Formats: sequence, C-alpha cells, structure tokens
Amino acid sequence: MTSHTLNLPVQLQQEAEKLAALQGISLDGFILWAVAEKVATLNQRHDDPAFPKITYVRGASGELAPVLRGTRLRVQTIVIATHKWGLSPKEIANEYDLNEALVNEVLAFYEAHRQEIDISIATEQIIEAANV
Repeated sequence: MTSHTLNLPVQLQQEAEKLAALQGISLDGFILWAVAEKVATLNQRHDDPAFPKITYVRGASGELAPVLRGTRLRVQTIVIATHKWGLSPKEIANEYDLNEALVNEVLAFYEAHRQEIDISIATEQIIEAANV
C-alpha cells in the first residue's frame, strides 16, 4: 500500500477522528474506508445485463453489494471461498446448495468486476482487523 499526505481542515479532521473512534478504527482506517466507499459508489454499476443472475442489494452498512439473485449470497463470499479457502466451483456449489454453472457465472462476474469486489474485500478485512 502506498502512503499519501492528507491535509484536512481542522473541523473535518476532528469529526473524522470522532467517527473513527465510534467505529473502533484508526483515522487512517476510517479514511481508507471512506475513500473505498466513494470509489465503489462512483464506479457502481447496477445489475450488469451480461450477468442476469446477479443483482445489487444494500447491505447492513448501507453499501450496495453484488449478490446471487434471490439468495443474498454475496459474490465476494464465493470469491473468498475460491481464492482464500481454495475451494473448487464444485465444492462451493455443494457447500451453498447451488449448481456448479451458477458458481462459475459468479466467478465470471468477479473477473468482470474485479476492482470493485477486491476493494470491498480489502475494506472489510481492514475493518475486521481493527475490531479484533
């Protein structure tokens, strides 16, 4: 990760520090989270017509997240199962009671939307690490 100097107006910095403390994270983590949310929002594509079985829903955080239509199973859950846990599409299909073709469609969606999903995964990991 690269480092950047950021000059915030004093009042904005104080408000950000207060909100970061309420979230239980550092100011740096809060700023990263805020920037990631903004980038995701600006890059947000709602319902890619090339992937009709995937839609976006608003999660508990208020952010839109791509999910398998009708299941609320997040795309990033399947991505993590593949890349972090090393499960095959067949194993994921068995684990989540899906057919393998659907898992492969989710992975294809990930390839088409990799930056958005990777940012979401990285942001969650930072927040989780701050709360451990």
